[in-house]
Amino acid sequence: MTKHLKLAGMLFLSFFLCVGNYAQAERRTASTSTEQQTGTCTGVVKDAKGETLPGASVVVKNAIGSSATPIGTTTGMDGDFTINNIPVGSTLVISFMGFQTQEVQWTGTPITVMLKEDSQSLDEVIVVGYTTQRKESLTGAMTNIKNDKLKDITTPSVENMLNGKVPGVYVAPGSGQPGSTGAVVIRGQASLSGTTSPLWVIDGVIVGSSAGELNPSDIESMTILKDAASTAIYGSEGANGVIVVTTKKGKEGKMTINAGVKLGISRLTTGNLEVMNGAELYDYYKSFQNANEIAFPRWNEDLRNSNFDWWDLATHTGFTQDYHLSIAGGSEKIRSYFSLGYYDEDGAIRGYDYKRYSFRFNTDYKPYHWLTIKPAISGSRRDIEDKQYSVTAMYSMLPWDSPYDENGELVPHHYSGWVNTQSTNYLLDLDYGNYGESTNHEFMGNFDFDVKITDWLTFASVNSYRYNNYSQHSYTDPRSNGGESVEGRLTEWRSETVRKVTNQKLLINKTFNGKHSLNGLISYEYKDYWYKSLDVYGTGFIPGFEVLDVVAKPERTKGGILEWKVQSIFTNWKYAYDSKYLAEFSFRRDGASNLGDNAKYGNLFSFSAGWIINRENWFKADWVDNLKVRASYGSVGNRPSSLYPQYDLYSVSTGASYNTNSGALISVIGNKDLTWERTYTTGFGLDAAMFQSRLRLTFDYYIKNTDNILYNVPVTGLTGVTSIYKNIGEMRNTGYEISLGGDIIRTKDWNWNIELNISHNKNELKNLYKQKEADGSYVVKPVIIGDGSGIAGSAERILEVGEPIDTYYMKRWAGVNPDNGAPMWYKKGENGELVTTSNYAEAEYFKCGSGSPDLFGGFSTTLTWKNFDLNAVFGYSIGGKIYNYSRQEYDSDGTYCDRNQMKLQSGWKRWEKPGDKATHPVAKYNNSDKGNYASSRYLEDGDFLKMRSLTLGYNVPVKKWGIQSLRVALSGENLFTITDYSGVDPEIPASDGSVMRSAGPGVYPSVRKFMFGLNLTF
Repeated sequence: MTKHLKLAGMLFLSFFLCVGNYAQAERRTASTSTEQQTGTCTGVVKDAKGETLPGASVVVKNAIGSSATPIGTTTGMDGDFTINNIPVGSTLVISFMGFQTQEVQWTGTPITVMLKEDSQSLDEVIVVGYTTQRKESLTGAMTNIKNDKLKDITTPSVENMLNGKVPGVYVAPGSGQPGSTGAVVIRGQASLSGTTSPLWVIDGVIVGSSAGELNPSDIESMTILKDAASTAIYGSEGANGVIVVTTKKGKEGKMTINAGVKLGISRLTTGNLEVMNGAELYDYYKSFQNANEIAFPRWNEDLRNSNFDWWDLATHTGFTQDYHLSIAGGSEKIRSYFSLGYYDEDGAIRGYDYKRYSFRFNTDYKPYHWLTIKPAISGSRRDIEDKQYSVTAMYSMLPWDSPYDENGELVPHHYSGWVNTQSTNYLLDLDYGNYGESTNHEFMGNFDFDVKITDWLTFASVNSYRYNNYSQHSYTDPRSNGGESVEGRLTEWRSETVRKVTNQKLLINKTFNGKHSLNGLISYEYKDYWYKSLDVYGTGFIPGFEVLDVVAKPERTKGGILEWKVQSIFTNWKYAYDSKYLAEFSFRRDGASNLGDNAKYGNLFSFSAGWIINRENWFKADWVDNLKVRASYGSVGNRPSSLYPQYDLYSVSTGASYNTNSGALISVIGNKDLTWERTYTTGFGLDAAMFQSRLRLTFDYYIKNTDNILYNVPVTGLTGVTSIYKNIGEMRNTGYEISLGGDIIRTKDWNWNIELNISHNKNELKNLYKQKEADGSYVVKPVIIGDGSGIAGSAERILEVGEPIDTYYMKRWAGVNPDNGAPMWYKKGENGELVTTSNYAEAEYFKCGSGSPDLFGGFSTTLTWKNFDLNAVFGYSIGGKIYNYSRQEYDSDGTYCDRNQMKLQSGWKRWEKPGDKATHPVAKYNNSDKGNYASSRYLEDGDFLKMRSLTLGYNVPVKKWGIQSLRVALSGENLFTITDYSGVDPEIPASDGSVMRSAGPGVYPSVRKFMFGLNLTF
């Protein structure tokens, strides 16, 4: 490692020396002369904020070329331009869509032109699909978020920062555990078994289905691409939407040093789930219909006074620290940005500590006017120490049982003095030293460059190498409950991941006759992925030893290598006429290694158009600043999550061995015809801004049709293989998105604005694979699947044509029999009518609603007065069902007597005597009436309104001291939630990047944070 660091240091030193030498050489040789009658005019065009403007028109006034067209050019990717052989003193006319046209006289020296915006409704240039565009010229559905909109949440996970901020984007947040990542779904789930995560692109490089260890403080902006017009250019990886991240870069001018720090505390939120204390649990058991049968080894009135708080034992006030330092600046030749970050969070549940160190270095070096070199490197190290107290025990352990004896010593497992003698004392295992730890190193290096061939043609090259090294170690003491039977266990996990991406493209940017603008690209792209893992277990050792050398038995040795490759050719063309008629076309051909040999390549495309109505001569509504309609249609693809489904494969492992000899068993039946899962999207949109942009509106409607759905179809197990990947089925997602913003007050000292977004998505399965009937015919039949929780006895879902793919399928709860307090479910009578039964086996299955919300989104408001600002951000969800499995254990009517029970919610009532109208059946000791079995009894509404953050900030006036800015802020995060959901949090934490609609018995609650922030800029 040290050798590699030294080598990297030498390379960087050499690079900076070369940069210095080039710069000095340029200064020595540069000369300007106004004595020449003609010359080469060079310059750069920027907006008022200093951002370069690619595609701006630069025309020599009153000059006509040999072909009777104006003499001029358009600016390149960096806003630069060159015009050859024009007279010194010529007047240049610079224009760009949405900006005021400006005239500048060329005196013979390089010039910089700063254009002013024509309307306050315009945003900066945003990065989309391998190029940059002004928002006003876009024809696709996308949302751009600047970094200042992402600072209200303190988290190392970029995914969590998007929650409720973007219409059409649903985010299942991470749990309250430090470092927990969220899951993002854009415009509904478009696959049955493939990933639903969007594609992440960082600074033009495709990095996969997550943002990795990207430091949120390094983000300049994020653009969420949602429809085919904007995502088709990404082809086979754009079916779930694309999130394009642009990190901060150096800017020309004075060097800027920025230092930021956030410090804060966190506590767990309990939600509506509260378990009983000792007195409440005793009274509950005392009320059992068969209380005389209670057979605890210790059952007496004294239990009312036994009240150990397992929740209080496991929790404490967590502490968060987040530090960030950046240096940015540059000249006309070279611009650089360098940052360091450190994030440390001590979990609100004791024993879990998350640390991350990060750095980023971005440089743009322009040794010649035609060449820009853009090397970049970023890296991070993540350390996790896991001695976490048990989350499940906080809810399940009886308050009558304490982990300590009367002398304050830890009691043994299955302690005879406990009421529940079958349980273990997890504190004892922690005291023995059980722990886990992991480290992840992530490095990403880019060597990109642009070559300006002519004033309208540029060659751009993106070349990236990304490396991850992950290691995990765990120690289970021989004396602990988990290690006693094997005399201790040590585990080691190692994995390496390498992703390489290269993209070579020609960029065309041409303006004709002052009104025709053509912007295009032609590109080739290649990506590959390599993954290697090692998984080793060893058992039998003396307590205290923590390396595999000491184990007596190598319990497990596993490892493997995975690879895939994708190559693509694609093109994209944008045309604008008279700055009001817009059109765009893209085409991409992808080939992937994990598709069938007969269908390895696929073609994907999109068409879109826009019309800026307010620029028509006949449009006389001066109060309308922007009115644009958009339409698009296109296709995107998805590949199977399995890497080798096209091949017949054999498993050669310990599972296939015989009499200690290695063997092989067939494990995969290949499908050579396996091809892309395709999604065809039709979209219509409206963008409007009125009253000097005091009122802003965006509306989108879409229809997403997915066919050739990739699914692991069950087959007969005669060969030893029970499923095969096939292209089966169709589904549709339809929805709309509304984004509304307004400036209620806009004066010199006062500003007050409100932003609101609303999203609706409806999913419908249109077709599914056929199954064989007894008579030999094939028909499409419903398929029953799990809810993704992996919990035995949890809810099930049904895949049925005409229904959403997350439809719950279970026995329908009919309430409580008022005569005897027995649970009831529905079944169908002789004539098909619904009747009730208290026999769970007789109850029938019904479709019980969908897990997806009907409406979701967020709203925010910001009030500023002079140097003070107050910002509040809310999130909401309406509709959708949550299966609260935790109630099967903690609201079990006496079925589970070895764990604590939850208090009854407001409006709930337990049956006690004949005639009672109750929500809960009669409680019995060791209840066997199956009232707590899976049914719609535990299916609850997921509606909520949540205050995500409230921030009060003050910008200290410090410029008189030579300081650019100083800001202090106090904020509260996750301050309250209004919901009828009886669990911990209606926003169920994501699991492995997937959205969950079921809550298990050990949900790590979200945390409430109070943060102090300080940001200083020199």
